[in-house]
Amino acid sequence: MNEHPVILFDGVCNLCNGLVNFVIRHDPRSEFRFAALQSMAGQNLLKKFNLPTDDFNTFILIESDHYYKKSSAALRTLKSLGGVWSIFYIFIVIPTPIRDYVYGIIASNRYRWFGKKEECLIPTMDIENRFL
Repeated sequence: MNEHPVILFDGVCNLCNGLVNFVIRHDPRSEFRFAALQSMAGQNLLKKFNLPTDDFNTFILIESDHYYKKSSAALRTLKSLGGVWSIFYIFIVIPTPIRDYVYGIIASNRYRWFGKKEECLIPTMDIENRFL
């Protein structure tokens, strides 16, 4: 397994692409790796963890041989970024069903609120090596 944490995201979602760019900007050690859920690498990881390969409404963080979905993945990512971002990990005390309910509202409306690309994100040359 990859020694770097991997973020799986909806490659055509503007919000999701914005969040990937946010992580890249706030990850000076280049710890995180990325793959669109729709990509071959993303599909292979979904299969490895027996996760649905046709559900792009989620954000997944893979650390070692464990995966986290939805709000838990987002909060763990912020914690890993460190600094001021780790403060948001306090929300982990909110029960998962409540956190994921709010997450679900945003995920269900993300295309309407933030738009959608016709194709997956194509990384720039300087960050291409961070994508699987």
